[in-house]
Amino acid sequence: MMRTYMPKPREVEEKWWLVDADRQIVGRLAARIAKVLLGKTRPTFAPHVKNGDFVVVVNAGKVALSGKKLTDKVYYSHTGWPGGVKATTPEKLLAEKPEEVLRKAVWGMMPKTRLGRQLMKRLRIFSGPEHDHAAQQPQPLPVAPRRTRIQSAPEEN
Repeated sequence: MMRTYMPKPREVEEKWWLVDADRQIVGRLAARIAKVLLGKTRPTFAPHVKNGDFVVVVNAGKVALSGKKLTDKVYYSHTGWPGGVKATTPEKLLAEKPEEVLRKAVWGMMPKTRLGRQLMKRLRIFSGPEHDHAAQQPQPLPVAPRRTRIQSAPEEN
């Protein structure tokens, strides 16, 4: 009889991946990052084990959104107080906190459990080309090239 292999947390060898988000479409990039964080790219995937890798994203301020999402998409949040609904668009968010657009997209693809929150801590996003994780020697993660017409954030002069 064949037994099902279950990876143990101490047996998992973690890798570091580097992603350049320059001119990448947010949704496609977030789906690829979520797969790596969850460990679905490994043959030893198990949904209940922290089996994924670390992902370092650079140039998050230069991501692109397809269609008219840059101006028409709305992110809602609530303060918990009556009338406390707050709304913002990706255009405003890219101007204020550029890494949050990608973080929200990846979080939307993760399980909303303790494991999902632990896995999100493995995602490091930087708005510029520099990052703090050179000591971990992250390898470039192969990401598909841009395929469609995109709407980029306005360039700063």
